[in-house]
This record gives sequence, structure tokens and C-alpha cells, in this order.
Amino acid sequence: MSKPFRIVAATGIHKGDRDYQQDQVALLTHPRVNGCLLALVADGMGGRSGGRKASDQVMMTAQQLFERYDPDTDDAAPFLQHLVEEAHIVIRLTAVSAEQEPHSTIAAFLINPRGDCHWAHAGDSRIYHFREGRLVHRTSDHSYVQALVDRGELTEVEASNHPHSNILIGCLGMDSDPPVSTHLIAQLVPGDTLLACSDGVWHYFSPSELASVLDAQSPREASEFLVDQARRRARGGGDNLSLAIVRIEALADDRKAVPMQQLLGAKP
Repeated sequence: MSKPFRIVAATGIHKGDRDYQQDQVALLTHPRVNGCLLALVADGMGGRSGGRKASDQVMMTAQQLFERYDPDTDDAAPFLQHLVEEAHIVIRLTAVSAEQEPHSTIAAFLINPRGDCHWAHAGDSRIYHFREGRLVHRTSDHSYVQALVDRGELTEVEASNHPHSNILIGCLGMDSDPPVSTHLIAQLVPGDTLLACSDGVWHYFSPSELASVLDAQSPREASEFLVDQARRRARGGGDNLSLAIVRIEALADDRKAVPMQQLLGAKP
């Protein structure tokens, strides 16, 4: 980045209307290098202990590997690939002691000090990249309904309301190796916002709604609002939900907040 910038970030998590929390979310700052950040969301599945154990393993694996990551000498893409594969192996090894077979999604993005951003995901937890209030790119779910969308058999709107929208065709902990989709943002610029979230969040918002909220409010305000609004829209049937928001800001950024209810047309 040519201009001075700062990273502003926030996380949000709620168990929704479930009896227990299986989601995990983390923002990890590098222990030795300023401006190096790893954000993760993991949505665990497989019984009370199984799903939580799986998402915990994702977080612990990420923390251990990130401590050894050197942004000056290591390539971020292979690092993220290794993180996904290692977390998958650890979850498989712990499956014997779990109540049910543990699985987890992963959505992880890494920002290097020079401004490049890499991400990797498996499952249906998503990463979005917004610039100037518009969606630039998002992950494509490893799910049954996404496969139908890709084949032209469903629209995105139909997919979001499909009765089998929660069926995954790939994630961590399955018998087969997880699919790993990667993406590179060569250069982040001030105003860019990244959102990683579980399906308990993105299921309730269109990309344009997310863009409006994230563009107008701070990560902390947007995080709190999205969790609250997802809870309202779930109408008592909401899944666990978790999200991590990271915004790149110029040092002199005098953004004015916009009331959230105006953005979504939501009723108080």
C-alpha cells in the first residue's frame, strides 16, 4: 500500500437458538510482525462435543502454525493449504473419542504487511471482499445446493431457501480429503473490507445488504448489528452464528455513520 493505513477489526459470535455453541471465530495477530493478521471462522458439526471439538481443533492448529509463519520468507497460499490439511488430519484423529463423528468448515484469510491478502476455505462458511461499497468476490460453497447453482439448476435465491441447503459435499473431518478453494487479493487498498462468516450469518443477508452495512459502519458496529439482525430474521430457528470483519482504513478516515435500520429497511 502506498498510503499509510491501519487495520480495524471485530468479531461476533452467538449460539443462536441452538442448545450449544459449535462455531468458533478468531482474529490472530502475528506474534512478531506488525500488520500480519489471520482471521478464521470454523463451524463445527457432529454432536455437542464432536462439533465443538472439531472447531476447537481448527483454531488450535491455526494458532500453532501461524506462530511459525514468517511473512518475509513463507508463501501464504501454501501456508493456508497446509493449515486446512493439518486441521483435517487432527480432527480425523480425534474422531474416535467424540460423541459423533466431528466435522468443521473453515474460512480463513491472511493479510501480509505488504498488503496482499490470501484466503482458503472448505465447506459453506464464506469470505466476502467488498470495495467501495460493492462486492468484489466471495467464496463458493462446497455444498449440494451450490453444485446445483453451478449447473444452472437453481438460482442463488432458490438455493438459499432449498430444504437441503445445509448438506455439504466437502469439509474438514470427512473420510475424503477436504476441497480447498483459494483466492488472492494482490493489493488491498483503504476502504477494502473482508468478512468471514458462518452460514448462520450469511443465510439472512443479500450481498448488497452486507455491502451497505460494512461500508457505512465500523467493524464493531457492523458486527453487533449483523448478529442482532440475523437473530431477528431467524425468528427463533437460528443456527450458531459467527463472523470476523476486517477493514483497511486510511489513517485520516472521517467516515460518518449511517443508522443501521435505514440500510436494511428493517423495523425496530
